[in-house]
Amino acid sequence: MDERWVDDALSIARVARLGTVGPDNTIRLVPVCFAIVDGWLVSAVDHKPKRTGQLRRLDDMIATGTATVLIDHYDDEDWSNLWWVRIHGRAMVHAADDPTAVTAIAALVAKYAQYRDRPPSGSVYRIAIDEIRSWRSTPTDK
Repeated sequence: MDERWVDDALSIARVARLGTVGPDNTIRLVPVCFAIVDGWLVSAVDHKPKRTGQLRRLDDMIATGTATVLIDHYDDEDWSNLWWVRIHGRAMVHAADDPTAVTAIAALVAKYAQYRDRPPSGSVYRIAIDEIRSWRSTPTDK
């Protein structure tokens, strides 16, 4: 089956759901903005309001070294357009001034106009695309 559509889907998708597991095995899910950089999914803590500056998702990634991200598309009018991509891999957290973080922030600014005037200034996290699963309702091997 031809999976080239996955790269296109990841480049146009605007939001994903980040899943982490806490030390007490609590699963945490949050929506995130993301970009793909050199085989890693990257995201950052931005200026949008948070309940706390100590984000559990970052603590979870530091503690477990892994995370899962689900990116999907839903079309209520035409289910032949449905698809999802799930990425699982090693997770790393970087300070905003780390060279890896600077590259990630540049990719996020390029993808999201909302970041152009106010780029993310918090920690950056990246998830290696170690395992990728995908599905779409319209087969690509016609």
